Amino acid sequence: MTCCDRRDLGLLLLRLGTGGVLAAHGAQKLLGWFGGAGLEGTGRFMESVGYRPGRASATAAGLAEAGGGLLLALGLATPAAGAAAAGAMAGAAAVHTPNGFFAQGGGYEYAASLGLTATGLAITGPGRLSLDHALGHSVNRGWMVPAALAATAAGTAAVLGARVRYLRRQKEGQQEGQQEALFEE
Repeated sequence: MTCCDRRDLGLLLLRLGTGGVLAAHGAQKLLGWFGGAGLEGTGRFMESVGYRPGRASATAAGLAEAGGGLLLALGLATPAAGAAAAGAMAGAAAVHTPNGFFAQGGGYEYAASLGLTATGLAITGPGRLSLDHALGHSVNRGWMVPAALAATAAGTAAVLGARVRYLRRQKEGQQEGQQEALFEE
């Protein structure tokens, strides 16, 4: 019997590619690497799109992306890693949804693709070329997949719901007499 087959190699490539991209995005948020804004700049952006408090939101998104991405690439704690990354991408997709689907127009295509791939890896598992396999799948049990996805779905729904309520209140405040600035200073 060989150490791996086509499925294992395919999963390794998916994990390395998706995990690497996610880890880099998280490093932009957390550390300001790769042209990112770091926690301060990302926090201000998060506030501007309705994720409050901004710095805490930037930290959570950065940790989910960097941590989830790194763990996916390594094939370690794959259910939790994939779920965390998918949750972060759901939050990113929500920001881009008003722009439509395609990334060319600022849409959610890219975030959705990363989130779906991370979810697929959480469900499928990392394959034999992974730390999970080397460690006897101690943090990659079958029951962990629905638990991780359910916990992430609940947390993501709460965060997105809070964002929607905040944006709705902000919009209602503008309609009830708050005048928008005509020119930016």
